[in-house]
This record gives sequence, C-alpha cells and structure tokens, in this order.
Amino acid sequence: MTEMIKRNRLLPWYVGIVVIFAAVIYLGYLMRATNCGISTPMAFIVLGIMPAVYLVLMYLTLSSQK
Repeated sequence: MTEMIKRNRLLPWYVGIVVIFAAVIYLGYLMRATNCGISTPMAFIVLGIMPAVYLVLMYLTLSSQK
C-alpha cells in the first residue's frame, strides 16, 4: 500500500526565512567586520528586494495550494 506523506504547508516559508536571515547576517558581517564595506545597491537588494520577492512568492505558493 502506498500512503501519501502529508507535508507541512509552511516548509517553504521556513526555508525562505532561513535564506533571508543568512543573507542579512552575511551583509551585516560585511558591513561591520571588513574595511571595504559593500555597495549601496547590494545592501538595497539584500535588505529590500530579496525579502519582498520572498514574501510574494510564498504568498503565491500558499494561495495555490488546496
């Protein structure tokens, strides 16, 4: 007999939030610990665009599930 494994619907959210936090922590490390720093566009992408894209994609994922 084959049984369907019930998956957690929020697993994509958890994976995405880990990726976002890792990127923010890495950016914070670059800004704090290195003398070079990072460029402003890179900071905007990591802190602004990446979380926004993540939220939109996760909303679309959850709204398409039954």
